[in-house]
Amino acid sequence: MNTYRIGWALCCLSWTLSAGAQTGGEVRQAAVGASQTTAGASQAIGASFTVVPLGVRGGLDESNLSAYMLASAGSDDYICMDAGTLYAGIRKAVDNGVFTSPVSHVLKNNIKAYFISHPHLDHVAGLIINSPDDSAKTIYGLPFCLDVLRDKYFTWESWANFADDGEKPLLKKYHYAPLSPGEEMAIPHTPFYVKAYPLSHGAPYQSTAFLVRKGDADNGAYMLYLGDTGADTVEHSDKLQLLWQGIAPLVRAGRVKGIFIEVSFPDEQPEKLLFGHLTPGLLMKELAVLGKLAGVNALRGLPIVITHEKPSGNQEATIRRELEAYHSLPVKLVFPEQGKRLYF
Repeated sequence: MNTYRIGWALCCLSWTLSAGAQTGGEVRQAAVGASQTTAGASQAIGASFTVVPLGVRGGLDESNLSAYMLASAGSDDYICMDAGTLYAGIRKAVDNGVFTSPVSHVLKNNIKAYFISHPHLDHVAGLIINSPDDSAKTIYGLPFCLDVLRDKYFTWESWANFADDGEKPLLKKYHYAPLSPGEEMAIPHTPFYVKAYPLSHGAPYQSTAFLVRKGDADNGAYMLYLGDTGADTVEHSDKLQLLWQGIAPLVRAGRVKGIFIEVSFPDEQPEKLLFGHLTPGLLMKELAVLGKLAGVNALRGLPIVITHEKPSGNQEATIRRELEAYHSLPVKLVFPEQGKRLYF
């Protein structure tokens, strides 16, 4: 190992030890405000889940990239779906009164695990940049995704290896936990069980949808989060069809409380320039497939949370206008805002 790498490893190790040493004091400081973090509990009556968007955009704005903290309503134990932006999003949530604890406490103590849909930078940049100040936790994903994190990002040439696998020395802060498609896994320190579904994101490249359950398998509530995805017709794929088939019985039973799904471009975007993303029209066609499987009435009032809008020019306003112009399905469109809590 060369002198530079030894020095860099020692520096990273000192960051890790320093971050751990600060945690105890921050827990004590946060204890005063702990009850305030659930001050919105009255709003959560009847809700199954709470979500704090840390980043909602699909590019350009590095302070607002895909990341969503998800917890059982009334709980402060979150999992983070993608991690494009962490610190800036938590800071915005603190500014909005969602959390009264310091940003670093929320990062280290409230986020119990990460679920990464795919390894594009707008979904992992926050995880990488904040790793020196984070606490030990598990990163879940399909093997294709974790392999890139291990081999390309958490290496000593591109950053530092804060994980427990890959290029040595291993700082062992993060543990990689590969998911198997269609197999549900219990998530420690949370009430959740998560099942992964592969998605097509500009074939042959992949992404992931995560189906999150709380409660027992027969009566529990579900939340569905999709990473970036193209439409089956454009991708020449059956990945969304298989996902819709998998969740249709749950939607029919009213047990899916919300679906987070991307719309990156307005309808005018040529198919050859979609690069594995959706438009308003393509989203509605995909939801129509779900409606046929579950029954259109089962979609009535179902929250469809629009993620990953690309903010170039006036695209965000155009995407929202086009989505709201579709009246063929009785879903409830939700446009999340960074740092503002949602209940489902």
